[in-house]
Amino acid sequence: MRLVVIGVNHKTAPVALRERLALVGDDVNIALKQLETFTDGSVIVSTCNRTEIYALVPVVTEAASQYEAQETTAVSGSDHVSAADINAHVVKIKTWLADFKQLSLIDIEPYLYVHRDTHALTHWLRVAAGLDSMILGEPQILGQIKRSVHLAQEQKVLSNQLGWIVDQVFAAAKRVRNETKVGAQAVSLSFAAAKLVTQIFDDLPSRTLLVVAAGEMNRLVATHIAGLGVGRVIICNRNPERAEALAAELRHPDRRVEVRTLQELPQVLAEADIVSSCSGSMDLLIDKTMTVQALKRRRYQPMLMIDLAVPRDIDSSISRIDDIYLYSVDDLQHVIAGNIEQRRQAAVDAELLVSQLVVEVDRRFQVRQVGKDIQQYRAHTQDKVDKLLHESIAKLQQDDVSPEEILIELSRRLTQSLTHSPSKLMRKAAREGDSELLNFVVSGLKDTHRGR
Repeated sequence: MRLVVIGVNHKTAPVALRERLALVGDDVNIALKQLETFTDGSVIVSTCNRTEIYALVPVVTEAASQYEAQETTAVSGSDHVSAADINAHVVKIKTWLADFKQLSLIDIEPYLYVHRDTHALTHWLRVAAGLDSMILGEPQILGQIKRSVHLAQEQKVLSNQLGWIVDQVFAAAKRVRNETKVGAQAVSLSFAAAKLVTQIFDDLPSRTLLVVAAGEMNRLVATHIAGLGVGRVIICNRNPERAEALAAELRHPDRRVEVRTLQELPQVLAEADIVSSCSGSMDLLIDKTMTVQALKRRRYQPMLMIDLAVPRDIDSSISRIDDIYLYSVDDLQHVIAGNIEQRRQAAVDAELLVSQLVVEVDRRFQVRQVGKDIQQYRAHTQDKVDKLLHESIAKLQQDDVSPEEILIELSRRLTQSLTHSPSKLMRKAAREGDSELLNFVVSGLKDTHRGR
């Protein structure tokens, strides 16, 4: 399938490395354009838990000369790439990633995983279905992949073939969610964050939630926590329109919702009992000095800080301050309980369905590709026939040559040309003892002679 996946996730790399490899903001657009120079299309998925590059390995053989060079088969795959070629491109992508992030390949390679062909397709489908997430079955990842695909489309780096694969992945992921219970029950990062709140605070109507950045993840967190009965919500965001949109969703007669600028963060931090931050910024938004000052102003009342960003928004050293409870995305894995066991049981059914769907997609892909192979084979055969025909016409224009002899010669040369490849394939199968292939070719040729 020429598809490769190279990346890291929460199972292979710690959050400190994941945040260094994260591709966010303008980095994604620049990276997609650079990848375009040595791939046949790519999609970059970079979230709190993973950074992955999905790419098609380019064909190295020239289509025009392929049949001349590989006539040991009747039809040679138009998208054939050797294992060595794929490995060479994998190394190229790994090297590019290290250089792009200004890291040593030797340092990051132990944490990188690589999947190829149908294994890559299986991985992508498992990721899209939530089977590879920190929170088993969480639905947010599918939306994140869709946004990643949209970015690739905007940069015009999503080739037709990669676009077809993406469509199959989305359709298959939808079936997994609809036909299994792996997505049932509310178990997600936002649910885990809300559960933390209930474990630390009990008088929620008197508590204030500070939402730093109004992206999709924080919207979900704010919705969950506000639904617990928090009496006040403050939203700090660079984009005021997006903050106002989230505020409109959260407003309730029993809850006060305010919108502040990101520049006001140091002032409003002291008013927050609960902080949820997920900005996608490359810089820290809440540092130790800011937190110590806020803690003094609130007379050392406990604060719960939830940092869902990669790279992190909140200085990790804050966790050592008394009365501060700081949780990163990795920490939340240890908080989740309850419905996760049910999802694990449902995941068995989901994994079986994924295996079946991968086979189905692979078959559709082969059918799709064989159409190109047949088209090229016919074009190559037609070129041969046209060449012989033009030579015969040229001879007919000579007075000293018999037309009958020319036609007989043309017939002989056409027969020899059209039977050369299948004859060579049968001899090769016989020499190697491949009776299955030999019987298949002989049977197919007999059907052709019978007019089937």
